[in-house]
Amino acid sequence: MKSPFALTLCLTLAACGSSSEPSASPPGGAGAAGSAGAAGSAGAPAIVDGDYDPVPVGGPRPAKVYVPGSYVEGTPTPLLVMLHGYGASGLAEEIYLGLRPIADAKGLLLVHPDGTIDAQKKRFWNATDACCDFNKTNVDDVGYISGLVDEIAARFTVDASRVMLLGHSNGGFMSHRLACEKSGKFSAIASLAGMAYADDARCGSPGPIAVLQIHGTADDTVPFDGEALAGGISAPSAEATVTKWAAFGGCTSGPTQGAPLDLDRDLAGDETTVSRYDGCKPGAAAELWAIQKGSHVPALSQAGVTRVVEFLLSHHKP
Repeated sequence: MKSPFALTLCLTLAACGSSSEPSASPPGGAGAAGSAGAAGSAGAPAIVDGDYDPVPVGGPRPAKVYVPGSYVEGTPTPLLVMLHGYGASGLAEEIYLGLRPIADAKGLLLVHPDGTIDAQKKRFWNATDACCDFNKTNVDDVGYISGLVDEIAARFTVDASRVMLLGHSNGGFMSHRLACEKSGKFSAIASLAGMAYADDARCGSPGPIAVLQIHGTADDTVPFDGEALAGGISAPSAEATVTKWAAFGGCTSGPTQGAPLDLDRDLAGDETTVSRYDGCKPGAAAELWAIQKGSHVPALSQAGVTRVVEFLLSHHKP
């Protein structure tokens, strides 16, 4: 990692690194025609098309839940929690990944909360020792995100066997921490350019969970091959990250090579190599999708993001 503040992930939206959200509603988001009310909220009309529940979760750190048009109260529905990168926001990251159309197509509840604001006016998650509580606030993001899941499950019919995390950069680091500390709550994580703890002891003894690491080999912010940081802190490589989860998951063989994928629309051909471990415990998995010549913010295609979501959905708590 070049430096703590090289992790800033300003996407294409104005005010990405500020504490305020963009004022305009993004295409297809809240305010779309035919959407109204909250699904599952007492006294509120049902949502006709996919839209955000107007009643936020999270108390003093509010986040809104996107509800697919196919949602039916009483029918268990998978939940995807998306975690943004350092300096970004949940809304900016969601627009970058284009998750709402996928949530509608796959029938997912979706929430993309915001981290807190640090002294540099950047949103962050208190993830691993490498990233990104640079001001040592010790904010309890594990408790906050876990609490969001509980609150959403109390309001909607969540499929407890498919509660998933998708994080980018700082959000990827946070996803790994949650996999360590809350493996009983989450079924699968996908981390784009965010690593696990370098010290396995910091992770404890997590239960079975499916882990997908996605990483560009040309990432110069969180290097694919890992990097030592000041103060004896380090971030492991992408390969070492997956190897750790293979060990936690009791995987007995691998890695083996799968068919290459086309994830990045700016790179020619099937640029992403796939390696996975086999013989894992029920509910566990460990895969690395390495985007050859991919950057820290790859130009992921809609089909590529859909493949990531399909990986998450394919794994569930036994």
